[in-house]
Amino acid sequence: MKTSFITIAALFAVCSLHAQSDTMKVWSKYDFVAGDKIIFEDNLAGEKTGEFPSRWKLARGAAENAVMGGAPVLSFSMPNSEVAPRMKTENYLPEIFTIEFDVYFFNKGNEMYTLDFGGKSDEISIRMVKLSYAGISGEFPRTSVGWHHVAVSFNKRALKVYFDQDRVLNIPDVVEPPKHFSVRALSGGAAKGEPSVIRNIRVAEGGVSLYDRITADGRFTTRGILFDSGKSTIKPESMGTLNEIAKLMKDHPELKFSVEGHTDSDGDEAPNMKLSQERAEAVKKALADLGTDASRMQTKGWGESKPVDENTSPEGKANNRRVEFIKL
Repeated sequence: MKTSFITIAALFAVCSLHAQSDTMKVWSKYDFVAGDKIIFEDNLAGEKTGEFPSRWKLARGAAENAVMGGAPVLSFSMPNSEVAPRMKTENYLPEIFTIEFDVYFFNKGNEMYTLDFGGKSDEISIRMVKLSYAGISGEFPRTSVGWHHVAVSFNKRALKVYFDQDRVLNIPDVVEPPKHFSVRALSGGAAKGEPSVIRNIRVAEGGVSLYDRITADGRFTTRGILFDSGKSTIKPESMGTLNEIAKLMKDHPELKFSVEGHTDSDGDEAPNMKLSQERAEAVKKALADLGTDASRMQTKGWGESKPVDENTSPEGKANNRRVEFIKL
């Protein structure tokens, strides 16, 4: 019986690794790169179910904290409800920024999420088969039931919008740069127990190119390599950042790095140290899988011992969870 259990566990582990590998292959051409500095992040941890989410403002309708699949979500409990991040200033989006969040589709025809930048034409609508902005649309195959990742990249005047692994919109000239945003949902299924829901909202400020940072500082830091909570499993939406780093190392074969993992202060120090080392090794392996010679990379885990921000806010913790590349 014990041998059978071990065999089943081993098979499950192998299947999980194959599934992760297949997912990463699907995302292999993903070119979205998250911003360097987190200015807003909400994974809804610690929120009380049924209450309004504390880090948001209600613009219209009704919204509440809920649990879906064992994880916290922001639920739009009435049709056409709208929420906005609770920020210290009204115009908080910098000239270069990224926005990421997950949306859920029940495979109904009347589902739509909207990322509103403050004007009728200045909004991104997200449906099951297309994204639209200011009269420009991009289509993709009908999505499956479940969670999907939306990513927005804005660089001074250029707007790119991604749905899962695909870049769907690429608009070179936006008339008026966004200064703030809200999220609205049609949520037609709310009365039937199928409300629109979002999770894992992250806003980050953009930055200088990787090579320019290496030239100036001899290092660069990325917060665009994301991991499953408490694990060293790399999330597929990290492929844009990994591809960028792999290209950098291909274009500059003289570069060698110490790949160094860092965590926030949640949990105990010893497990965090171990986790950060495992994550650094996972990044090294991912880059090796993309064609980078593994001998050009060393790894080091620092756990929570080298914070660069406070560990008292979600944004501070997100900034501390990072991977650094130190030139050797």
